[in-house]
Parts: sequence; C-alpha cells; structure tokens
Amino acid sequence: MAHLNILGMGVALVTPFSANKDIDFPALERVIDHVINNGADFLVALGTTGETPTLSAEEQRKVKEFIKEKTDGRLPLVIGVGGNNTAEVVRHLENEDFSGYSAILSVVPFYNKPTQEGIFRHFKAIAESSPLPVILYNVPGRTGVNMTADTTLRLAREIPGIIGIKEASGDIHQIQRLLREKPDDFTILSGDDGMTYPLMALGVQGVISVLGNAYPKEFAEMVHLCLEGNYIEAVDVHFKFRDIIRLLFTDGNPAGVKCVMHDMGLIENELRLPLIPVGDSTASEILQWVKILK
Repeated sequence: MAHLNILGMGVALVTPFSANKDIDFPALERVIDHVINNGADFLVALGTTGETPTLSAEEQRKVKEFIKEKTDGRLPLVIGVGGNNTAEVVRHLENEDFSGYSAILSVVPFYNKPTQEGIFRHFKAIAESSPLPVILYNVPGRTGVNMTADTTLRLAREIPGIIGIKEASGDIHQIQRLLREKPDDFTILSGDDGMTYPLMALGVQGVISVLGNAYPKEFAEMVHLCLEGNYIEAVDVHFKFRDIIRLLFTDGNPAGVKCVMHDMGLIENELRLPLIPVGDSTASEILQWVKILK
C-alpha cells in the first residue's frame, strides 16, 4: 500500500442539522465549498466533530457519499472508521464502499480501556482489513486511555498501511518522542487547534481542525506558513485565534464552532442529543470574538 501525503490543514467537517434534527444537506454543501474555496488541504468525514455517534448507519452512508460527490476530487478525503468492537470495525471495513476516499481515521478504542497490547492488536486487525491507509487517532480525553509513544511507534514500524497519527493527547513530551523516533514516512498531525502552532514548530506536519470549519482561510494560512518554516508570521495568526479556540471547546465540540458558523450564515445552530448548543454566556463571549475577528 503506497504512502499518502496527507498533511497541511485538514477540516473535521461538522454535520449540519435542520430545526427538526434532520441532516441539512444544502448546508453541508455550503460548508464543503466554504472550506475548500478557502484553503483546506483535505477533509475528514464522519469524525467526532461530525457528531457521528448520533447518525444512523444509513445516514452515515448518505453523508459519506454526499461529501465525496460534492468534493468531486478537489482534494483528498479521509473518513472516520473506528469503535470499541474490533470485529465490527473490521466487518465495516471489509463490506463498505470507500471509493473516492484516500485514508481512514481510526480512534483508539473507547470505554473498554484496553491494554497497550490490546490497542496494538486492534489496530493491526484494522490495518490488515482496511482497503485504505490508516491514520491512528489518539484522544485520551475522550477514550479514557492513552496510546503511548511505544505503542504508536511499534504500529508505525511494524504494520504496513499505518501511515500517520492524529495526536490529541496534549502530552508534548510524548509527541516530541514520536517526532524524534518515527519512521520518515509516518505523518504526525495535531488533533488540537490550540496546540497546532507550537507542535508544528517542533515538526508536526499539519492539523485536523475544528476551527477550520469556520475560519479555513486564516488557519490554513498559519499552517502553510509553518510548513514553509515562517514561524514569525505564523505566530500572529496563532495568537489572533487563541482565545476563540478556547471558547469553542468550553461547552463541548462541535457546539462552539456551530455557534460561530450559525452567525456566519453557514448552518443552523442545531445539535443532536446528548449534545446541545452552547449556553448563553459562552455564546455571548464567542460572538464578541467573532465581531473582533471580522
């Protein structure tokens, strides 16, 4: 399986909903065009930001096909395929059609709290059954378990088809070790908008971004400046968005970014339970920053 160059500013797409909680496909098309026309390097479908756990299997198929159709080959597509039942993830990979997509993004198993050996075997089974290259996703704040640098490096070195990781551990020492010891063709992407600049200064090659749904042009500019080694100009963008990034996650993701995108006229401010829109206080702070950033 050939290595793919997935780097730069990727956007973890939201799933817009209408007032009756149906998927708002016209709004999804607006979002796709908004991020592509403003500098995104790749898109991620059916990730955490897309509220994927609240979508039925049929809805997930419709979203997957719609994003492929509307993107129309303009840039690479990554799709989230993960879970805490290894056999079910393998079955999904072996039976679904992933044509038009370049890689899968697969999260560390959540809730079960597997050992590091269990995590290794889980991803080994996924890579061996996947028709596409695999990007690992380490986000212990959501999964309840951290995939250690030892496990990530073992997967990167030993398992063909595993091409990179979205690292959202927040552990800069762990990420520095990955950067120092990883194979040359293994890509490390930030999973945290607020840490993207400092991590790219250390050698991380991009981000899978939530903020990019709303501000793709500015965030892509920062990422591209970092890739060019122009950290002096890039830091200005980092500080410009520092406070709003914090606010976007105050009442959970994607509630914060949906609040911003609603104000921009891109989508309705609708989420599916158990997620709800940001509270009035957080919304007021977010929208104050939106005015400043205009």
